[in-house]
Amino acid sequence: MMFRKRFMAKVVSVALLGGLSLSANSATTLKLSHNVDEQAPVHKAMQFFADKVHEKTDEEVRIRIYPNSQLGTQRESMELLQAGALDMVKSNASEMESFDPSYGAFNIPYLFQDRDHYYRALKSEDVGGKILDSSKQYGFVGITYYDSGARSFYANKPIRTPSDLSGLKIRVQPSPTAVRMIELLGASPTPLPYGELYTALQQGVVDGAENNINSVTTYRHGEVVDYYSLDEHTMIPDVLVISTQSWEQLTPSQQSSLKEAGQESMEFMKEIWSENIDREMKKAKEMGVEIIKVDKGPFIEAVKPMHDEALQAPDIAPYVKAINSLAD
Repeated sequence: MMFRKRFMAKVVSVALLGGLSLSANSATTLKLSHNVDEQAPVHKAMQFFADKVHEKTDEEVRIRIYPNSQLGTQRESMELLQAGALDMVKSNASEMESFDPSYGAFNIPYLFQDRDHYYRALKSEDVGGKILDSSKQYGFVGITYYDSGARSFYANKPIRTPSDLSGLKIRVQPSPTAVRMIELLGASPTPLPYGELYTALQQGVVDGAENNINSVTTYRHGEVVDYYSLDEHTMIPDVLVISTQSWEQLTPSQQSSLKEAGQESMEFMKEIWSENIDREMKKAKEMGVEIIKVDKGPFIEAVKPMHDEALQAPDIAPYVKAINSLAD
């Protein structure tokens, strides 16, 4: 607790000093924190966003990106953003659920038929648009979504059916929905910061995890696991958000420019993510990771109670119904 307070104070001080120097330069610089490295597709999408913002605002607004959790974990960064010590954060809908329950709609397993259905929901004003705008009361505003692919299980044993998960400790993000899913599949959910996962897998603190293929390759989890099972239980978007305080200090024109740049960067991310999947699957195989195709039917049946519960949950039921209506 004391460390977190010192950390918060340090970042607040940095933010204040940054603001003073920027005032002298008559330009606004927004600090953006995220937890992945500079080779990740989503970092490239955020750099594209930063360049577009700079261009669209005639250099009046600049985005300074801090990758690799330099300013704290995803959760710490969100807390700093709510406290006014950070301007922007890239998080994901799974973790965002703890800050705004509306994002929980994206976390229901097997909600999307395919990638086209997923993008129809993200671009829909009744789903993606409303969820981005839903969080002003919680201290932040959503700018855009970034493709994070489908999440699947990986471990040191093959996972072909839910019974293969029985008794395993599976790392999850600190999301109530993620925890519930793992419980229904018969495993033991173990929330851990992403940065600690490699060591946790290596030391047997957890038996497996669930994420996209880049976790196996870019983040080298394939060095400590042998199997990646393509159950593709969720398609959870990354989310770019800005603090309400920073948002309200921008002019309407600047706000519009950020939203436009956000939409363009989402399309850019869609393109590079498509190229990323085939490349990273090949890399995983070269690392010695066996890619396992599974029958999704038993997994879908095991988590069906979550769909029934979601349709009764006031915070997310309207969004889940709207997503269902967008299916082919």
